[in-house]
Amino acid sequence: MEKKVKKRRSMPTAYSILLLLIVAIALLSHGIPGVKGASLADVVMAIPSGFLDAIDVCLFILILGGFLGLTGGTGALEAGIAHVVRRFQGREMILIPILMFLFSIGGTTYGMAEETMAFYALITATMIAAGFDAMVGAAVILVGAGVGVLGSTVNPFAVSAAIDAIQGSGRGIVIDQGIILLIGTVLWLICLAAGIWFVMRYAARVRKQGRSILSPAELQASRETYAGAEEVRTEEKSEKDGTITAKEQLTRAQKASLILFAISFLIMVVSLIPWKSFGVTIFERTAWLTGIDLGEWYFQELQAWFLLASILMAVIARIPEREAIDSFVRGAADMIGVVFVIAVSRAISVLMQSTGLDQYVLAYASQTLGDVSPVLFVVTGYVIYLGLSFLIPSTSGLAAVSMPTFGGLAAELGFRPEVMIMIFCAASGLVNLVTPTSAVVMGGLSICRIEWTTWLKFIAGFLAILLVISLVVLSAAIFIL
Repeated sequence: MEKKVKKRRSMPTAYSILLLLIVAIALLSHGIPGVKGASLADVVMAIPSGFLDAIDVCLFILILGGFLGLTGGTGALEAGIAHVVRRFQGREMILIPILMFLFSIGGTTYGMAEETMAFYALITATMIAAGFDAMVGAAVILVGAGVGVLGSTVNPFAVSAAIDAIQGSGRGIVIDQGIILLIGTVLWLICLAAGIWFVMRYAARVRKQGRSILSPAELQASRETYAGAEEVRTEEKSEKDGTITAKEQLTRAQKASLILFAISFLIMVVSLIPWKSFGVTIFERTAWLTGIDLGEWYFQELQAWFLLASILMAVIARIPEREAIDSFVRGAADMIGVVFVIAVSRAISVLMQSTGLDQYVLAYASQTLGDVSPVLFVVTGYVIYLGLSFLIPSTSGLAAVSMPTFGGLAAELGFRPEVMIMIFCAASGLVNLVTPTSAVVMGGLSICRIEWTTWLKFIAGFLAILLVISLVVLSAAIFIL
């Protein structure tokens, strides 16, 4: 008799996980006194409301997808990736710390999060072409930017939002930003070093031993999505063996396309850094394009910029009008799944706010912190913010609703409110590396064709390392400062 082969149970998709969370929160709201029970209408309208709440980032991703599709149609990206891989042949591991350092700077300075969506396709393709897997591409961006956000120094969406919330509470609390800068820098650099070690160790295992954490289905999906990168990798191996000749040099049009591609992303990064808060005034006369100076742009300005860049790309690459439109629409269509994930993720926050469950959790947490020792204050505050960050993944939103209470509580207990701000940043940064309520996590993984459950398995050990580092640094800070 033939043995029956057990069919492997497939893991739930990101959509199923998020929908289950919406239902769970709705049910939970009915069992808590003082919280408005979610009605059927609240649940049904949560996802449309999530779309409206996340419309800026959703439209940005669609337009960006169109730009990437248009650029991909020129063949410049594939040729450019091949050039980078050849340039670093035998030294591909160097790409990982360089890229992670750059992303971490974005995280610590301006809270680089949704903006990283622009890089997933390119970085993942580059990593696959270099002989790694899609997980390395996802980790370089998520961990790189994530440890930067965890160790925020001047991040306006975390540090500035928290300072503003405390000082706007009317308690007369003065915040020393130098202390925040010191603690943030220490956290950032230590966590970055740990992150680089973690990702490079996994990357070496994938490349040397072929041991990927991705399931066969995920490997197949990433190969199909980034087929061009696989071809580059095969070509590089064949060139090394001397079986085929190298591809021809980049054409003049492809070089021009790559230059425009690089400038487009450089402008995006420059436009998001709050230069005026650093006393830098060189961008004060740059409002002629969008009406807003570089350094103060957000998603609406970025949407306009990448639309303009798409038109310029079509002109420079001499793409016929109909072909350019078709490439743009196909590129945007590739991002539809990502947009749906982001909208459903945002629906959870919308439901939390409409029921008042977020405020209930906040009030309960503030009672827990009263009259504790310094170390216990750090640990308890950190644990509370882990929970709050899961429920309210927006760092600026969490700062606005929690910091007036927790910052004042820290001052009343004789602790520095600056340490409480960094407890908030560290805990929020940790959770936003993994929580399925984060549009950044779910959207980024979707682009890389990685399931959330696989990411959780990959990142769990590193989260424990970050937790220990954070608690040690913050406990030392509360005693020393």
